[in-house]
Amino acid sequence: MNIIDAIILGIIQGITEFLPISSTGHLTIAGKLMNLISSDHPEHWTAFIAVIQLGTLIAVLIFFRNDLLLIIKDFFSDNLFRRKSFSEQTINSKMGWYLVIATIPVAIIGLGFKHIIEGVLTKNLYVIAASFIILAIILTIAEKLGKFKRETKDIKWYDALIIGIAQSFALIPGSSRSGTTITAGLFLGLKRETAARFSFLMSIPAVAASGLLEFYQSLKYIHSAEMINLIVATIFSALVGYISIEFLLRYLKKNSTFIFIIYRVIVGIIILLLLSKGILQP
Repeated sequence: MNIIDAIILGIIQGITEFLPISSTGHLTIAGKLMNLISSDHPEHWTAFIAVIQLGTLIAVLIFFRNDLLLIIKDFFSDNLFRRKSFSEQTINSKMGWYLVIATIPVAIIGLGFKHIIEGVLTKNLYVIAASFIILAIILTIAEKLGKFKRETKDIKWYDALIIGIAQSFALIPGSSRSGTTITAGLFLGLKRETAARFSFLMSIPAVAASGLLEFYQSLKYIHSAEMINLIVATIFSALVGYISIEFLLRYLKKNSTFIFIIYRVIVGIIILLLLSKGILQP
């Protein structure tokens, strides 16, 4: 991998992490086309993806910095300093609990199936193509059935748990973290922008944990030259990721997710066609 490869991958990560089109799927496709994924050591690629996700983590931390400060302030105030019952806590304090609840499913599944997640199967382009198309179908159903009435103040603990379980399916490459969680939010009647906003906030603990863990574990086989590539890719993913967050929240205020549904189906079909022609290898 060279600097140009790192920049390209960072841009791809930044664009696709927050749009419901799968960052892992796009990065894996790019990695296959650029001949960067080793079939003997696929865990190296998994580590690279997890580390550059820290760039998009930085983006979401900066974008939602005011929200996060209020959530942390009210959470500690209502639960430690001036303890209140859950029903009496502020919206921000409750949001703190919701983020904890939403993180539990992906933490359990992520740790329990870590070796499978890092294995060759999850880099398989047939799996990715199927995920692109299947989630597009499910998201279409959510768009048809969604009420789009509920806002942040209407979110309950069981909504957080359901969306957290949906986030676990993002461990399947091609499904998309924002895609699975926004879809769950729409099924629960949330407004599109509200679903996206909660999706971004709840991604923080999971992405931080996986990214930092993978970074620590990958230090043993990352050389100084590779570290430079990682840093460059992470910086670009942060810059582009910030723009992607702003774009999607603004877009979903007035538009549906159908443009992403169509895109997912097209990409899924293209992958299958390229596989059938032997242009791409599974």
